[in-house]
Amino acid sequence: MALILVLETTTINCSVALAEDDKVIAIKEDKTPGYSHAEKLHLFIEAVLKEAKKELADLDAVAVSKGPGSYTGLRIGVSAAKGLCYALNIPLIAVNTLTSIAHQYKSLDFKNTYVIPILDARRMEVYTSVFELKNGELIPISSVEAKLIDENSYAEFNGNRLFVGDGVQKIEDTILDKENSMFVQSLPSTREMAKLAYDKYKISDTEDVAYFEPFYLKDFVIQKKKKA
Repeated sequence: MALILVLETTTINCSVALAEDDKVIAIKEDKTPGYSHAEKLHLFIEAVLKEAKKELADLDAVAVSKGPGSYTGLRIGVSAAKGLCYALNIPLIAVNTLTSIAHQYKSLDFKNTYVIPILDARRMEVYTSVFELKNGELIPISSVEAKLIDENSYAEFNGNRLFVGDGVQKIEDTILDKENSMFVQSLPSTREMAKLAYDKYKISDTEDVAYFEPFYLKDFVIQKKKKA
């Protein structure tokens, strides 16, 4: 049985779980706005280990949400994961954040449904991809992208459209065609990541700890203050 520590820090949700194979046995989350991940992440790691009566030395792997998402959040989560993997000499597993969000809705029983995870980016941009839900399986039909949205965005996807994530309000406020569309505010969580991480663990789909970098999708930009 594999014991996997799972970390999610790409949005305001600081989420840590401990999973035996694909089953979560302990979880700690905080969705307070303000990105206090640097202060809370290691405390949450200690908390889930204590709850499950496990030690760091018991871990078989660490899984981390690789992005896209908050630049700072990604750096915090990936740095913690890499540090643990290096110190414990265990594998690092990376899970795409948008895939993780989409899997929150894998059990929906709708026909011809597109599950479209949306993470808010700067201005009118979102991080997004598109999945088609067929027979309980999510099939990716578009690559991850930083998309500049307008009134005609996603019009090419006919059928039920389920927009999920922390950026769905931006979509709902902008697109003209809202027929057969649902908009659900949600955040990525280690609850869904656990199974995705275990699926990768079983086939040794792991990362090079020394060279792995988060999936930023676009460059980090420092906004300069305007002169008075």
